[in-house]
Amino acid sequence: MVFLGCTDEMIFETKTVGVGEDVKLKCPRLNSTQSLKQTTLFWIRLVSGNFPEILGGTFSFDYDGVNESPRFTAKQEPGTFLLHINKIESSDTGMYYCIDTEKLDLKFLKGTFLRVKGSEPEITTNFQLPPSDPVRPGDSVTLQCSVLFDSEKKTCPGDHSVYWFRAGSDEAHPSFIYAHGNNRDHCKKTPESESAQKCDYFFSKNVSSSDAGTHYCAVATCGEILFGNGTKLEIEGKFTFIFVFTNEKNKCDCCNGNVPKSYLSFHQ
Repeated sequence: MVFLGCTDEMIFETKTVGVGEDVKLKCPRLNSTQSLKQTTLFWIRLVSGNFPEILGGTFSFDYDGVNESPRFTAKQEPGTFLLHINKIESSDTGMYYCIDTEKLDLKFLKGTFLRVKGSEPEITTNFQLPPSDPVRPGDSVTLQCSVLFDSEKKTCPGDHSVYWFRAGSDEAHPSFIYAHGNNRDHCKKTPESESAQKCDYFFSKNVSSSDAGTHYCAVATCGEILFGNGTKLEIEGKFTFIFVFTNEKNKCDCCNGNVPKSYLSFHQ
């Protein structure tokens, strides 16, 4: 899957691939007949938690040299500077840049965010409801979010963050309500697998009528946010105020004339 975009002369690309696939990243190159300048091009990559890496370089003019390592090959092809990655690994997730340098000038020609698909975490949400049924304003409700990870299939280093959102029936977009820190104390290994971890997050509050709606747990990991399926919370006890206007005529017409009277009633 590839998404393209550009601003001025730089091209941005997002590419999603699977573990074990071969990937080719291409950067536009002007040869010596198209440009009077002779510049140097490089492929570099930025992976979270690591220093930038130079994967290969070449010249703007036609050049037969090849930069080769066990899994990376950088070389010229007609009109392009090619980076070939052999057998993608989960640790290859990151930003890949093609840059053009001339003396003290540096220009970014292309940026590619390479996302390696892995086993996405399983996210479930539920409520620990009070003994009273149904839930009423003032009751204490606990939201629970469970996240199941497989550390061997995780596609990037680092921790994850967990957020809560609520979508009311009268809201166009979910609203943010709470964030958990990326604390490993929430996580424990599961007995089913040594590499699997289950992380449980809890959030308690005394609810009001405005808390009714569908609550979502979202996990931010590996450069994306994954939403759970959501759990609906219904709260009873809302009061609907109804103004009823009547136009009663007083018995003493000569004293008061037509006097409108309003009555306020409410329904639960």
